[in-house]
Amino acid sequence: MVRVLIWGSLQSATDGQAKVEVEAKNFKQVIDALGKDYPGLTEQLAQGVSLAIDGVIYKESWFTPVRPDSEVVLMPLMAGG
Repeated sequence: MVRVLIWGSLQSATDGQAKVEVEAKNFKQVIDALGKDYPGLTEQLAQGVSLAIDGVIYKESWFTPVRPDSEVVLMPLMAGG
């Protein structure tokens, strides 16, 4: 299982939980599992999210590996400019 920290306003879709656990081995599996386990996240996930894995922020890096001991943070889409 991978423990995922849910950032700020996204917690409203996880019944206020700041941390959840999902079964996943990569970025895409984390996103898919979150959508399945927390349907309230589906719309935000479809619009795009960023996932920080061990301190590095990723966007749509589907096959980036995630280990059970990885620090994983789900947050709204981060855009640079």
